[in-house]
Amino acid sequence: MKKSKVDLTTRIKNLSFKNPITVASGTFGTTTEMEAFVDYDKLGAVIAKTVTLHERAGNPMPRICETASGMINAIGLQNKGLDEFLENKMPKIRKQKTPWILSIAAETTEEFSVMAKKLNAVKKDFAMLEVNLSCPNVEKGGASFVKKQETIIDIIKAIRDQTDVVLMAKLSPELGDVVEVAGNVLKHGADGLSLINTLRGMAIDIYKRTSRIHRDSGGLSGPAIKPVALRYVHDCKKAFNCPIIASGGIRDWKDAVEFLIVGADLLAVGTSNFVNPRATMEVIQGLEDFCVKQGIQNLDQLRNTFQSVQSVVCK
Repeated sequence: MKKSKVDLTTRIKNLSFKNPITVASGTFGTTTEMEAFVDYDKLGAVIAKTVTLHERAGNPMPRICETASGMINAIGLQNKGLDEFLENKMPKIRKQKTPWILSIAAETTEEFSVMAKKLNAVKKDFAMLEVNLSCPNVEKGGASFVKKQETIIDIIKAIRDQTDVVLMAKLSPELGDVVEVAGNVLKHGADGLSLINTLRGMAIDIYKRTSRIHRDSGGLSGPAIKPVALRYVHDCKKAFNCPIIASGGIRDWKDAVEFLIVGADLLAVGTSNFVNPRATMEVIQGLEDFCVKQGIQNLDQLRNTFQSVQSVVCK
């Protein structure tokens, strides 16, 4: 592999990633399904599809539709459950050189606790744990279950009681005041944040006068939500200076640079993987080229360098 002229190394806690580019959970398969298009060794990290304690069939078809500047999905966290994941998926993940981040969701605090305990037994096989606190596409758990901040806090505390792995809380504006929720999860055991999950949205078939997916609403992702994601990454970095995985509308290296400027640590490419399976590879190369042209030798010279318009004017 050609040696980079720029040091793209990203560090979170005691972890080191060769570059900040990863993928959003649910957009890249469960293990190595995308290896025909992507060199996994070139990614900074891989976030696996969210797994739940028990098998979930997911929602009926149709459950994905395109919208202006994005897409709406209502997959419903389809997966075969944690035990199957540990038995059949973890052996493949264990062989990968690139660090993996596991994503979990549950219907009760107790289920989160059980999952954390089981995963703690294999914690050497993955880098971080992303806790999905805000999936809008499930009847139980997800956004409806963790609407109250007390429940969110209980979940984080329950997971932290079972494991000392680096813990990232995945939040959405659907939960309420993101900055307030972020402060609470960080205070009670989360090491960082994953911002943002999808926003609830609708798409209508004007001839049938029904939803274009099997549910009335689903999770809106893609470029349409990028300005919202960018704002919350900025606000939370400014308020807490904590590790952040940014996701929401990252299409190319320019989007990646914007998120780095407001303080993101890792950058999760999501919906773009469906449009261009090589999006992550192009973002990595574009980011490196930009840094070379700008005389940036390492990402610390770029990350969290946003200047407020008000501050600039005052000077």
